[in-house]
Amino acid sequence: MDTSTPTYPELFMQLGVGDDPVEIDKFITTHGPLDDDVKLVDAPFWNEGQRAFLKENYIADSDWIMVIDQLNEALHEPKK
Repeated sequence: MDTSTPTYPELFMQLGVGDDPVEIDKFITTHGPLDDDVKLVDAPFWNEGQRAFLKENYIADSDWIMVIDQLNEALHEPKK
């Protein structure tokens, strides 16, 4: 049984988007910042599979929650 906590790059791999640091930064820059009233799962750029993955894992408070929260914060952070 795998008891390791998923990593940020693993979340991006699971979502089917680039998982190396440059691609992650590009994704955050391209898709953020989200307006404060937009929930992560409601962001318009997710497909149904990605949205379902995020929602199911958030509701279940799964091992993915830490990196999902990290992604949520990154996408809501104002651009510098």
